[in-house]
Amino acid sequence: MKRPCFDAPIADEAPVSDQLTPYDEIHAIHYLILLDAQRDEVPWEDVAREALLIDPAKEPLRARRAYETHLARARWMTNSGWRRLLQARHSDGPN
Repeated sequence: MKRPCFDAPIADEAPVSDQLTPYDEIHAIHYLILLDAQRDEVPWEDVAREALLIDPAKEPLRARRAYETHLARARWMTNSGWRRLLQARHSDGPN
């Protein structure tokens, strides 16, 4: 399993898969940030700028698409992806 990394490059779109991907493993921290921001009603533009490092004033379509796809993937992780993340972590053995 890959370790989450806050500084990992952000793709324009999150993966769409029913399997856990290496991208998901690396970006788990970003998914948590997006979910927390949504819960706290942080404007999507602020989240795109600060968490996804895309300026919505300069690239509004790219920023919105990145935000929406990463938030959708974060929701998938809360429903089923977390199980796969724990299984992958467990299969790697102790750190």
